Amino acid sequence: MSKYKIKISIASLKLVNLYTIIENVNILSRVIALDLGKKRTGIAVTDEMQIIASGLKTVETKQLFSFLMQYFKEENVELIIIGEPKQMDNSASESEAMMLPIITKLQQTFSKIPIKRIDERFTSKMAFQTMIDSGLGKKKRQNKALIDEISATIILQSYLYNKDKGPF
Repeated sequence: MSKYKIKISIASLKLVNLYTIIENVNILSRVIALDLGKKRTGIAVTDEMQIIASGLKTVETKQLFSFLMQYFKEENVELIIIGEPKQMDNSASESEAMMLPIITKLQQTFSKIPIKRIDERFTSKMAFQTMIDSGLGKKKRQNKALIDEISATIILQSYLYNKDKGPF
């Protein structure tokens, strides 16, 4: 019986040591997703093992860079996902023109972090439906900042779900 306990202890020790090594080497990192808008930007982030997507917050778009600078100082982020608004015929939507200068500035400011685009069609509608399904009252469903944050989470979930399946 004591041999069994010793084996568990050694296995536990190895697991703890492995986690310490991974943490010290800084292998664990997050992916952040942005639902860029003219006024507001919804932000979602993964856990460090990139399994779970969670809404982080919504910031005014003019405050986005200062927020990201602070966040990137505190967290290890390996990838930025940005929603790509498209029309039903797969052409760029009108809001894409507004987003391009922001994306260019993101690429210049955070040049060490790659940026990938993900189709964001219907994410706002899906976010609104998620709010209804969650039982949020009418007043809370009118909160556009919450819709933006949920939309960013849906974009990030889409990336996580498809990253091993397709050309992301």
